[in-house]
Amino acid sequence: MTDEQKSFDALEERLNARKTEYETMPVPDAASQAVQAGIRQAARKRKSRLRWYMSSISAAALILLFTGCIRVSPAFASFVEQLPGMEGIVSMIRQDKGLMMAIDQSLLQKVGVTDEHDGTSLTVEGIITDESRMVIFYTMKGMKEPQKFNYDIDLLDENGKDLPVAFTHSYPTPSPDENVNENMIDVIFTDEASPPEKLSVVFKSRDTTRAEKWKITFPVDKNLTKGMKKVIPVNQTLTVDGQRIDVKQATLYPTRLVLDVNFDPKNTKKVFGLSDLQLVDEQGRAWRTDTSTGEDERSIYFESMYFSIPKKLTLQGSGFSGLDKDELDFTLNLNSHRITGGPPGLKMVGSKVEGKDLIIDFSVAGRMEGGFVLTFREVTDSAGKSYEVPGSSWSSGDGTDDSHTIVSSTIQNGANLKGEVKMNISTYPMKVKSPFSLDIPVNP
Repeated sequence: MTDEQKSFDALEERLNARKTEYETMPVPDAASQAVQAGIRQAARKRKSRLRWYMSSISAAALILLFTGCIRVSPAFASFVEQLPGMEGIVSMIRQDKGLMMAIDQSLLQKVGVTDEHDGTSLTVEGIITDESRMVIFYTMKGMKEPQKFNYDIDLLDENGKDLPVAFTHSYPTPSPDENVNENMIDVIFTDEASPPEKLSVVFKSRDTTRAEKWKITFPVDKNLTKGMKKVIPVNQTLTVDGQRIDVKQATLYPTRLVLDVNFDPKNTKKVFGLSDLQLVDEQGRAWRTDTSTGEDERSIYFESMYFSIPKKLTLQGSGFSGLDKDELDFTLNLNSHRITGGPPGLKMVGSKVEGKDLIIDFSVAGRMEGGFVLTFREVTDSAGKSYEVPGSSWSSGDGTDDSHTIVSSTIQNGANLKGEVKMNISTYPMKVKSPFSLDIPVNP
């Protein structure tokens, strides 16, 4: 056995050890749902910046899909050598075939810049980026109370302005060295944004008694993936349970495939998303999807097969999550808990005030499965004033009834709300089973 092969085998052994750590971590059932709902909410706001942090419950979504044996290519080994101590993060992204192929094609930009003070250091180890996505790998040493992750993150361009992007950020991953936390930030570039010439990653403590801030600034090498975008026209229509879905085009980037679809505005149902969606090639390999952005005009993100173009590609799904459009709006009496309109089976079971916010507990039939939960676009009081609903949390069980889920929705600055309010549903866990498939012309 050569020294090079011994090195690869040793690296593979370390990575498989990390794999075991992730597989034994407790994974909340709601993990992937939190990812889906958070990204959709962030993208819909489309204000000056689109951002969403993956909560600690969502970290498991990055782990759920990590299966199979780890094999080490020379380029992959080089990647790990460039980012010492990052085996845990490598293990987490190993399930993303597109990212790993990009690494094998030497598209990783090494950064290695550190900001250190107050006993804590932040190091951006490297990035992978194209016109659609950027993945930022970093390590943080000496983080105070990592289990709480009491930090906000800003992404700034070369002019110090917030990037108009959505990004997910997971709970710090475990490391053999408890003083080191390794992680990544996954950035989505919308139509309004593209990779900046220079990027600043800023961590700020949420503890108002301390003014802690770490800032890493570095140039972005956009030449690594320049001109690599490929557009594949599709222009076909799916009809799923009577709902028309126009599949416009697929855009292939080194880090992901973006499928652009339009939901016909004449549809009788509001389609929140397509269930169990995947692209399957002629070998039976499935290329998964994790997020989508937009409303009736929507972009759906899949793993990239840029460096392994299939001969045949089929879009498959089991149905969709959606509601009749006349069930999206309802009136809620906060005193009597009476709901007028809305989907059948939705009940208010209580409420409480926390600071300036009002938290309303709803009971929803079934479990929060399939990537969709109960969320709201806005709440309007009797005077016509609107309130934002920035987030929801949920737990199984309505008393002793495990066939229901309790969803707690936070109405921002709604502590003084009384009487009747109008609520508009943004997503709801109503599944319609109607399997479908559509051939995508890979070489039109």
